[in-house]
Amino acid sequence: MDFEGLADILKALADPKRLKVISLLNIRDCCVCELVPLFEISQPAVSKHMSRLKNVGLVKESRKGMWVFYSLNKARLAEVGVSLSNLPDMSNELNELQQKGLLVQCDSMVKR
Repeated sequence: MDFEGLADILKALADPKRLKVISLLNIRDCCVCELVPLFEISQPAVSKHMSRLKNVGLVKESRKGMWVFYSLNKARLAEVGVSLSNLPDMSNELNELQQKGLLVQCDSMVKR
């Protein structure tokens, strides 16, 4: 990896919201519509963050019907030397969304 590529990845990780996304995706794949209530920003704003992470290869995208799910590219993070164990645990936030009925229920896409 060259300096430009590494700098782009580190810049993408420099945003607290994107780091939070990485921490969430370390637990399970997520849809943008699940992330909107966590960040309390618009869907286009969340999508823009996801696009940034996808462009540098830190997340992967898969479609299931009308849903777009994002998953973590752990190999890319390891390549850069990012340790996921240093990120705060976001399990409580996901549990709160589940209690509110805001998680997408798509058994073939959601990791349990």
